[in-house]
Amino acid sequence: MHENLTSRERILKALSHEETDRVPLDLGGTHDSSIVVEGYERLKAYFGIESQTEIMQRMTRAAVLDEAVLRKLGIDTRAIILGSPTRGLAAELGPRAYRDMWGVERVHPEGGYYYDQRSAPLAGPITVVDVARYPWPDPEDPGLLNGMRERLDWIRSQTEAAAVLTLPAPFVHLTQFVRGFEGWYTDFILGADVLEALFDAVLEITLRIAERELERFGAEVDVVRCGDDLGSQTGLQVSYDHYRRYIKPRHARFFRRVRELTPAKLMFHSCGSIVDILDDLVEIGVDIINPVQVTARGMDPVVLKKKYAGKLVFWGGTDSQKTMPFGTVADIRKMVEGLIETLGRGGGYVFSSCHNIQPDVSAEKVIAMFAQAREYVPSWKQQ
Repeated sequence: MHENLTSRERILKALSHEETDRVPLDLGGTHDSSIVVEGYERLKAYFGIESQTEIMQRMTRAAVLDEAVLRKLGIDTRAIILGSPTRGLAAELGPRAYRDMWGVERVHPEGGYYYDQRSAPLAGPITVVDVARYPWPDPEDPGLLNGMRERLDWIRSQTEAAAVLTLPAPFVHLTQFVRGFEGWYTDFILGADVLEALFDAVLEITLRIAERELERFGAEVDVVRCGDDLGSQTGLQVSYDHYRRYIKPRHARFFRRVRELTPAKLMFHSCGSIVDILDDLVEIGVDIINPVQVTARGMDPVVLKKKYAGKLVFWGGTDSQKTMPFGTVADIRKMVEGLIETLGRGGGYVFSSCHNIQPDVSAEKVIAMFAQAREYVPSWKQQ
C-alpha cells in the first residue's frame, strides 16, 4: 500500500487527509521549522559536511539547510523564501546590527543566539497621520522576488520534494515590531483608530507582495505559508472579541486573495495556545496549522485530532520546551511515536519540530528524532 511514493506525493496525500507510506517530514521547509545556526553547525559536523551556512531568517538565525543534510534525514519539503529589498529603510548598522525593510533595528548581542529588537520606529504617542507619513516599504521592490524562480525550477528538476512558498507575515507580527509591543497592546483600548490604520497600512503592502509571488509561482507550488503569532502559553494574545473585530476580518481578506491565486494548500503559523480560534481559521480558509505547540493550553494533540480530523492538517507537534532539550534520545523516540499514533492516522499530519530546533538540542537527538519518524510503523498499520 502506497509503495514508492515520492516526497511530493507523500506530502500532497497527507495534506489531502489520505494515508501515506510513512509520515511526511519537514525540516527547513519554512523559517519556523528549521534549526538555529549553532545547532545546524553541529549537525553538519556530525555528517561530515563542510559548507558555509546561509541564513533563512536573520532575526531568529534560522539556517538554510544543505541538500545533503535534507537527503540524509529523508526530508520531504524544500523551501522557497523571499529575497532581500533593494531600496528603502533596510541597512547594515555594524557587524552585529541591522535595520530591516520596515525600519525596525535589531542587534545580535555577544553570547546570544538571536537578533534582539532595539527600536520600534512608531513607538510612543502617534496619530493616524504619523502612520500615513511613515516611509513604508515598496511592495514592488524587485529584490523581494529575487532568486525565487531559479529556486523553484531547481526543486522541480533536482528533487522530488514538495515546494513550500513563504509569503509575508500579514500584519500582526510586523505591526508589533514597528509600533512596539506596549503601544500595540494599549492601542486596542486607547487608540483603535491608530491600530486599524497601522494594520491596514501593513496589510496593503504584504498582500501586494503575496500577490506578486502567487501571480508568478502560485500555480506551481504545493504549499504556501504565512504566519502571525496570535497565541501565548495560556491563551490568545488579545481577547477573542478583539481578535474577531480587528484581526480576523483582515486575515480573511489576506487568505481569500491567496486562495484566489493558488490551488496550493495554505499553512498558517502561530505559536502558542490558539485552540480558541481554530474554528475561525478553518472558516476563513486555513488548511494547515503550524507549529502545533502541544505544551500550550488546550493544544492537546488527542483532542485536536478528534475534533479537526479531515478539517485541519497539523504540521509540527514536538515538545520543544521540555522533551527536546532536556529529554533523552529514548524520550524523543517515544514522543515521536506518540505524535504519529495520535496525529498521523488517516493522514493530515506532517512531522516537524515545533518551531526551529534550538542550539541546546544535540545533533544525536535531531538525527534520532527524524530516524524514528521515518521508520516507525504505527499500530494501525501493524494490524
